Amino acid sequence: MSHVIDAHQHFWQLSQPFNFGWLDTPGLEPIRRDYLPEDLAPQLAQTGVDGSVFVQTQHDVAENRWVLRLAEQYDFIAGVVGWVDLTSETCESQLLEFKDHPKFVGIRHVTQDEPDDDFIIRPDVVRGLQVLEKHQVPFDLLFYVRHLKHAAPLANSLPDLPLVIDHLAKPLIAAGTTAGWRDDLRAAARHPNVYCKLSGMVTEADWNDWKPADLRPYVDTALEAFGPQRCMFGSDWPVCELAATYAEVHGALREIVGQLGSDELDMIFGGTASRFYRLAP
Repeated sequence: MSHVIDAHQHFWQLSQPFNFGWLDTPGLEPIRRDYLPEDLAPQLAQTGVDGSVFVQTQHDVAENRWVLRLAEQYDFIAGVVGWVDLTSETCESQLLEFKDHPKFVGIRHVTQDEPDDDFIIRPDVVRGLQVLEKHQVPFDLLFYVRHLKHAAPLANSLPDLPLVIDHLAKPLIAAGTTAGWRDDLRAAARHPNVYCKLSGMVTEADWNDWKPADLRPYVDTALEAFGPQRCMFGSDWPVCELAATYAEVHGALREIVGQLGSDELDMIFGGTASRFYRLAP
């Protein structure tokens, strides 16, 4: 069995000088507290997960520095997906500060919260993405369904940039619909540089009354489109705690994909993430 990797989790510490305003959103009160490596480690041990990839929460390069220091202290942090200002003329110099750190593995921007739904295809943003492509630094696409139409043309215009769709682009699981989502996901999957995280699903379902069967149609669609070789497990911890424990999230995906062969499971639960993010063995 390959190394088991959680490809998507977060840390935050409210005493850090970052913007935690998003945690004031009604309904997020249960997770408005510190979440640090010592909180995650027991969850990983309980579920047999060997390592994890931290994904940014801040539009602030200082968060990159903070988490990379944590990654130097905790071996289980296998990679850090940070942030640089894609729109800035200093985008490349920002990237070069972190690029050669052995645990710096990618970049993300919280695209879903941009007022402009077309933010990701703006010329100034695409110039920043071209910097990532030049340096072969993967990019996480944090989309809602309405943004997913941009994935395929973006992948086509940046064929050498590894892209991964976080949380399957947040399909409307609670409503039980794939309308406006399935076709755009399949279009994205036709481009070999696009991958998909099987993550963030429980918080798109009914927080109080979800079951693995509710998630299955979305997982099945993603696996059909991308194949296990381009799908990866992510917990979205601690955000997932709004609807489920870490063990419940991990167990639900294990149940849904349980009919797959061992090689396919190895890809979903570690192999794909290790290859996409070029994680150290």
